[in-house]
Amino acid sequence: MSYVRSEIAAMSGYVPGEQPCEGSVVKLNTNENPYRASEKVNAAIRRTLKKGLSRYPDPAASEVRNVVAKKFGVCCDSVLCGNGSDDLLTILTRTFIGSGDVLRLPYPTYILYRSLAEIQGAKSETVPFRPDWTLSDDIHRRTEADNLRLVFLANPNSPSGTVIPKEQILDIAEKLPCPLVVDEAYADFAEEHCIDLVKRCEKIIVCRTMSKSYSLAGLRFGYLVAQPHLVEEMMKVKDSYNCDSLSIAAAAAALSDDDWLADNRRKIIVTRKRLADQVRALGFTVPDSHANFIWAAYPGKPLKTIYEFLKAGGILVRYMAYPNWGDGLRISVGTDEQVDRCIELLEKGI
Repeated sequence: MSYVRSEIAAMSGYVPGEQPCEGSVVKLNTNENPYRASEKVNAAIRRTLKKGLSRYPDPAASEVRNVVAKKFGVCCDSVLCGNGSDDLLTILTRTFIGSGDVLRLPYPTYILYRSLAEIQGAKSETVPFRPDWTLSDDIHRRTEADNLRLVFLANPNSPSGTVIPKEQILDIAEKLPCPLVVDEAYADFAEEHCIDLVKRCEKIIVCRTMSKSYSLAGLRFGYLVAQPHLVEEMMKVKDSYNCDSLSIAAAAAALSDDDWLADNRRKIIVTRKRLADQVRALGFTVPDSHANFIWAAYPGKPLKTIYEFLKAGGILVRYMAYPNWGDGLRISVGTDEQVDRCIELLEKGI
């Protein structure tokens, strides 16, 4: 006899990117930042450890809420913090979607969204990107059944790194009957972001992570910005102490170091352009990326074989195949040395 909910038994589950043991592997598969975090992060963690960890952390992570509010010109009550942005995506799904409801998302995009809907016993419907990675009006179409409860839009998108212009996002949100979550995991590497749209449209919710642009993937911290009455409802859903004392201190310190972020962003963007140009020169199709990775497609080439060749040579990238769309290699932007090694081996593999 199975004691597991039927929805859980039926789903395949989200599979994270491979995390190899420490060694000589060049890891370009999970969009981590190749550079160390700000020294202000280390200092904040040391101060917190000196105080001790015997007490529960601030359940609202007020220190970070204050920093985010000041940074983006919003009120503290508009900010919700989470144990990484995946925690926030879970909170959002649990808050707005019930059994039998519908979650809408583009295709292809971050595959965790579908898993979150399945956990809720909800349905997910996809709106395919056009070949140039633009979206059709189907993303905001009305349905006969009044059960569309949430739309997820990764911007920049994964795996493509492409973006939807913010004014188009505002137009989409205004035409939807439900909230639109703009997942900005990679927005610090793009030219614009949507946090200012939250004040203009109550249906827009913007989600951020500290994993990518702040080099804190191993710490787990994220935040979202929404209108206060929505944050108040999400507060009911989150775990009481979903962010620990160390991550709160570290996130606040990282967010306060604008000079570090600007320098890191500059390095990633310069290397991203070089990586994209060199991969295109090998015959791959690479859309313009606004994230810290590129998407490399090559119709007619056995990309899984190339992925395995790179892996055997100590270069780990992400091979992704999407039914009715195609496959490709998602390559994270590493250091210049790591990118050189990747290109050198890729030339031999094709």
